[in-house]
Amino acid sequence: MSPIRRVVVIGCGLIGTSVACALRRAGVRVELADHDPWALAQAARMGAGTALRAGAGPADVVVIATPPSSVAAVLREAQARGLGRVYTDVASAKTRILAEAGRGGCDLSCYVPGHPMAGREVSGPGAARAGLFEGRTWALCPHPELSPRALGTVAALATACGAEVRLLAPDVHDRAAAAVSHLPLVLSAALAARFATADPDGPAGPAQDGDGDAGGDTDADASGDAGGLSLAAGALRDVTRVAGSPAGMWRDILAHNATPVADLLDELTRDLSRVAAALRAADDGPVAEVLARGNEGHARIVRALSRTREAERAAS
Repeated sequence: MSPIRRVVVIGCGLIGTSVACALRRAGVRVELADHDPWALAQAARMGAGTALRAGAGPADVVVIATPPSSVAAVLREAQARGLGRVYTDVASAKTRILAEAGRGGCDLSCYVPGHPMAGREVSGPGAARAGLFEGRTWALCPHPELSPRALGTVAALATACGAEVRLLAPDVHDRAAAAVSHLPLVLSAALAARFATADPDGPAGPAQDGDGDAGGDTDADASGDAGGLSLAAGALRDVTRVAGSPAGMWRDILAHNATPVADLLDELTRDLSRVAAALRAADDGPVAEVLARGNEGHARIVRALSRTREAERAAS
């Protein structure tokens, strides 16, 4: 029998509501809390659970699905109120939050730092899906003060949501999350920012004169398109897809994983600087080397994502 019978979810955004919906589908009783009455009401209407009521006693697990900057404070308050026996969170950075919780006097023996590796480019409870975590990795980050029972309970919660549990040290998790999630977001945003003033309905090409010849100055026509969006196709769309994610949420995430992300940006900047210098010098060597490594890395990414899709199909 599952050790999870009753769960409190604090935070009715995309991830919190998806966790609640997944647990409800698994037969778990879920109660919801959020400082935003509208988000709470919408999550409840979706069948994610009922509003938390005072005096219900401790839940088996309290899931804190709030922004990283508030996790430690919410954990401290929830423990002071005795809302649960075990606590976890879903933030995508762990080391700083764990340190903040320790400094804040939280009971770390029953706090399991967690991060389900799933999401969407849209936010809010209306974007939630009960199947969001099926076949996906759910990282749990044990620390020296954590009790084995608490870890086992949260692992059971993640499994009930359809996820595959992976144990990682907090600092190892943060470096991995920086590489596979946080850095891609920054790069996507930086590229999309180049088109922040572009006209999506800009000219498709230079005007034709009466004889069918292109008239006017070609450079002027191109600059009028503010970046050439009239030529945009799938490559630009694919690379900038996650740039549409909520900026406020990502500022908070990046602040909580700043050093690993900055280190990777430094490494990438060195590669880009080498390519730029090589292009100006008509030196094909560095360009070919980066492109070749890119091919190798892409093949590894495709294989890894193929395994994830196979796991998702097996779980569905």
